Amino acid sequence: MALAPARTKYRKAQKGSLAGNAKRGNTIAFGEFGLQSLTRGPMTGQQIEAARVTISRHLKRKGKLWIRVFPHKPVTKKPAEVRMGSGKGAVEYYVAQIKPGAVLFELAGVSLTIAKEAFRLADAKLPFHCRFIVREGTTE
Repeated sequence: MALAPARTKYRKAQKGSLAGNAKRGNTIAFGEFGLQSLTRGPMTGQQIEAARVTISRHLKRKGKLWIRVFPHKPVTKKPAEVRMGSGKGAVEYYVAQIKPGAVLFELAGVSLTIAKEAFRLADAKLPFHCRFIVREGTTE
């Protein structure tokens, strides 16, 4: 089961814009290490879950992981081979709108090399480029 909001105010949403850089959630707030997006795009609940599983498997039940993004935005899709018109399609999945600079995941309680490798593996699961960042003042 992919990530999705328990309930929403409106069932369907418009596409909207994804311009600009992340103004909030662009610094490490909880852990020592972070995975920061460098490009923009939608990130589905399945992609978040795939990255989470990859990180936690690499950590082997050590350290603490924070997921800083959540898919709030519904994406609709019409069935295949349906004629134009007759309204907007049904909600297919939910996405998190990611802007450059947004911190996606944070880690604490593990060494620098383990965190770096875990985030490298997770980056391969994501639809955009990310970089590894370290909190200021962390000596490893």
